[in-house]
Amino acid sequence: MSAPLVSIIIPVHNAEPFLHATAASILSQDCSESREVIFINDASTDASGDILKTLCEKEGFCFYSSKEPLGPAKARNMGIEMAKGRYITFLDADDLWEPEKLRLQLEFMREKDCAFSFTGYCFADEEGVSIDRMVRVPKEMTYKKALKNTTIFTSTVMFDTEKISKSMIEMPDVPSEDTATWWKILRSGYRAYGLNRPLTLYRRSAGTLSSNKKTAVKRLWNLYRNVEGLGVLRSAYCFVFYAFHAVARRV
Repeated sequence: MSAPLVSIIIPVHNAEPFLHATAASILSQDCSESREVIFINDASTDASGDILKTLCEKEGFCFYSSKEPLGPAKARNMGIEMAKGRYITFLDADDLWEPEKLRLQLEFMREKDCAFSFTGYCFADEEGVSIDRMVRVPKEMTYKKALKNTTIFTSTVMFDTEKISKSMIEMPDVPSEDTATWWKILRSGYRAYGLNRPLTLYRRSAGTLSSNKKTAVKRLWNLYRNVEGLGVLRSAYCFVFYAFHAVARRV
């Protein structure tokens, strides 16, 4: 069998209420290109493992289960290592894709001839219903821009591994590992290109870390100071712009 064109990597930790809907959003894709779906069950203690086993038997998804907690970075990295597709994309276990997401993003990647792309998205409630207007994304993101604007959302990104190595997209095991990864890639000279279409629904439940603004601020400051090695003044400068963009996304 020929290798799939697209590999979709989905880390799962206690995502029982969302897995059927997430899988359905993948199956509903109108993209005719071959793809593989890789679920990494990260030591779930609910029924996630049983649901994934059933889904994989029925739909042919790939499934790996870890008894020891991995965390999102190691879980995604395991998926990256397993991936056989030219294009690698991520989907969080509680998020949803619009049916045209893969098709439009693949067309966009080919048009731009780029290694790294991301799309617009909308926030959704726990039922997967959109609760906010579209979060618009810039046409292009460089390292300097990304330090001041964290609009790149994990469930929207796509990489072309013929233009960027798997090792480059592996995630460091730090808080806000996804943002740290985008910065690492952009710092090395790549540019990320934004497709300004709302192709993903980003669930924002009350219990998620992303819903805790204090936690988000602490994590970002840690990235500035301890991962990127920025001085206090430059960190503060970038943070002001980050705050502006974060507020603008919700106005």
